[in-house]
Amino acid sequence: MLRFDVYRDGESAKDVDLSGAYLFGQDGIPLRADLAAAHGQISCIKRVPGASGLSLLWLAGEAGRFLLPTCRLPERDEPYNLNVELARAQMMKLAQKREDWGLFDYADAAALNKECDTVRAKFTEALKAADDPVAAAALADEALATGLILGEQIALYHAEIFINRRRSVGGAALRTAFGCTTLLDGIHEAVQERLRETFDFIAVPTPWKHIEPKEQLYEHSHIDAWVTWAGKNRKFVHAGPLLSFEPSQMPDWMYLWEHDYEALRDMVYDHVQRTVKRYERAVHYWKVVSGLHAFNNFNLTFEQLMELTRMTCQLVKKIAPRSQVIVELVMPWSEYYARNQKCIPPLLYADMAVQSGIKFDAFGVQVCLGAPVDGYYVRDLMQISAMLDEFLAFAKPLHVTACQVPSDIAADTGDAWSGEIEAHRAGQWHVPWSQRLQAEWLQGFFRVAISKPFVESVCWRDLSDSPGHFIPHGGLCTESLEPKLAYKELRNFKAWLLGGRGSAPSPPRRQAEPPPP
Repeated sequence: MLRFDVYRDGESAKDVDLSGAYLFGQDGIPLRADLAAAHGQISCIKRVPGASGLSLLWLAGEAGRFLLPTCRLPERDEPYNLNVELARAQMMKLAQKREDWGLFDYADAAALNKECDTVRAKFTEALKAADDPVAAAALADEALATGLILGEQIALYHAEIFINRRRSVGGAALRTAFGCTTLLDGIHEAVQERLRETFDFIAVPTPWKHIEPKEQLYEHSHIDAWVTWAGKNRKFVHAGPLLSFEPSQMPDWMYLWEHDYEALRDMVYDHVQRTVKRYERAVHYWKVVSGLHAFNNFNLTFEQLMELTRMTCQLVKKIAPRSQVIVELVMPWSEYYARNQKCIPPLLYADMAVQSGIKFDAFGVQVCLGAPVDGYYVRDLMQISAMLDEFLAFAKPLHVTACQVPSDIAADTGDAWSGEIEAHRAGQWHVPWSQRLQAEWLQGFFRVAISKPFVESVCWRDLSDSPGHFIPHGGLCTESLEPKLAYKELRNFKAWLLGGRGSAPSPPRRQAEPPPP
């Protein structure tokens, strides 16, 4: 068993929030465990032996409130000082990324390197005060808060280096495309104008639940309208997912075949074939599968999930050979796996997709933060940058298929969680969410994402706060389509990135009209 003493404001913590908390083992893979907090102490009863770490939502002074990890620690009778262990993990991450990102090679990084040494010295003071756990915790809190802010500065500095290199070259080096996801029932002139003036592509959802609400009863009108609009306005089309077991994506009638894998597989084949044939001349990028690693409502085996991935990717490649095939990952930090081990950690799923020779062109990843449920707690920019770096090992392009944070902390009656979620309970980036903070996060995240040479596109999740949006207050515009500061920031950032070197690339001239039903 692991135990942690928790300190706040110079005394043992009276209340400890375990929302989203989980244990993890080697390679950051979450573990099944029973967590409890009482009398200023967290107890973690594991179900497997070996060293493990704890991730939990933690207020780190002015840096913000993030889901933060400790290092992996061996079991012992004496409790660990949680404040010290969180700071230790941040110090190790700073040291690792300074080395990975080569900060020692840049003369103008001297100030950042000096600040790293200062933070490390503060943490060393915390270690020396081990006999006084309250004092050690206070020193560790200072080191952690400063270390988190410094980590983001390092991530942005590293991003700036690579962005400036790309801007100096221009042309194809600035090929990263910006997009936004449409709402299927939101095709009207005001929405079209916002999409037309700012984005290179639109992401058109193709939820099976919408396309075939009843068996053999098909509805394509809204998708047809968006595809036709994109063709007339020379916008790239990203469509999908074709297959996702996320409840909002699957038709209710499909659960009749929950225990018949062969029938399920045949229905998936027919659905994918029918949809791709309808739009194969109009869609440039297909999100073929999405989140099969995280949502397994049909209780499929690992082998069956991989077979569906292989079958659908191969089918799309056959029908639409000129389109790009994307395998999309959701909730990339995998905390859901601690609660449901019928699923698969995302990077394990990604590695198996590559190693087993499945034919696809790129990975997609969603980075949506700001809802207090697994997968959507707030992370800092260094954590995000480090997560994106994990995809470098797969030697595949990466598309950020959805990103989003809130612009307010109030309850939201129109989000995907029916208004029961308040954004502040998911953590905060420095200060409580606001329009200004959403705009600042957008710029920081986009800088980090497009600085990765393997990232080919970035897509914001929702254009507006219209009913049906995902993260509370997560749109770039209000419900009435008035631009928020984040929308204006995106336009300014895109103009700055292009640096006067011309407009974004236009999609090839392809038949955009869908075939008749």
